[in-house]
Amino acid sequence: MATGEVATRITLKHLETLPDFREALRLQKEIWGFSDIELLPLRLFVVAHKVGGQIIGAFDGEHMIGFLLSIPGIKPSAENAETYLHSHMMGVQAPYRNLGIGRMLKLAQREEALSRNVRLVEWTFDPLEIKNAYFNIERLGAVVRRYVLNQYGTTTSHLHGGLPTDRCVAEWYLDSARVLAVLDGRPVAYDSVVERVAVPNDIAELRQKEPKRARDIQRNLSEAFLAHFQRGLAVTGFERSADSGVYLFSQWPSK
Repeated sequence: MATGEVATRITLKHLETLPDFREALRLQKEIWGFSDIELLPLRLFVVAHKVGGQIIGAFDGEHMIGFLLSIPGIKPSAENAETYLHSHMMGVQAPYRNLGIGRMLKLAQREEALSRNVRLVEWTFDPLEIKNAYFNIERLGAVVRRYVLNQYGTTTSHLHGGLPTDRCVAEWYLDSARVLAVLDGRPVAYDSVVERVAVPNDIAELRQKEPKRARDIQRNLSEAFLAHFQRGLAVTGFERSADSGVYLFSQWPSK
């Protein structure tokens, strides 16, 4: 499927009915391969819709081929409480990946959030998934300042390869100069790069064939991230080369 051809066919809509939620639940199981106990239940979709979350579906004709689910959150501070959206899950069926549908869903999420004066969306992602890292940082303009060890425990998903579920927290400041520049395709003036952390391009294969080596890479990655964040650095860029993906750390703040 050509990207341009698919883009003209795909439609997005906010999901509001039980049949739509059930279809998103089915996609969740297909995409991640979770056992039933690890699936987000139907009731969560219902509650997210009722309390100000977002459930956006991507459709090829009448067929749902992807979805995004977010829930509202509050960041308490000494002076006030900042509202934001936690984007908990986004997935696209295998035949429709690498065609720009994930970006379509995220841009729809951003537009709807800004219409409600919500200016921050956060989500977690696996730092070993370097394709996702590039998308989040370079294609959306998110930054990373937090690293969580084994957030969900070991899961049954084939995508996790039996490793601990370490996660980076992406912060997407929706109307910041940085994000506007990235979405407009303009160069972003990054701060001077202080540190670099590389992940080999074959990490997905290593997860399946050499899990001990993959775990060693993950452990080294977590130690580097945590050390750099303790110094007040943030991931503000991501580079790709023939053999690795490289996280770029700079001084913060730099929305």
